[in-house]
Amino acid sequence: MEVMIRKELLEYLLELSRDFYPNEFAGFLRERNGVFEEVLLAPNPHFGSRAAFFDTWMLPMDESIKGTVHSHPSPSPVPSKADLHFFSKFGGVHFIIAYPFEPFSVKAYLSDGTPVRFKVVP
Repeated sequence: MEVMIRKELLEYLLELSRDFYPNEFAGFLRERNGVFEEVLLAPNPHFGSRAAFFDTWMLPMDESIKGTVHSHPSPSPVPSKADLHFFSKFGGVHFIIAYPFEPFSVKAYLSDGTPVRFKVVP
């Protein structure tokens, strides 16, 4: 399996990761025609150095949300137990952007933590 993400969105997510550092950020990814194209920042957020929390009751009813993204202020893009629990609640594809927030430090996972390849498209 390979998922697709727009280059402009990936660049924006890398920028958000740098801007929030040393804290994490979290968001939800909208997919259109099989390509992740937009991010919605988590509502009512608390972005800390070890976790990101938000109010899931404030999420919009939006069937185009097919994934999540969050940053890790450490160089490890491996999902934690808390990440895997979060993934299980939202389904889809989950991107982790690890420090130093460069394209090589981005990884994608399925809900069970299985790595998945992604392709950057124009």
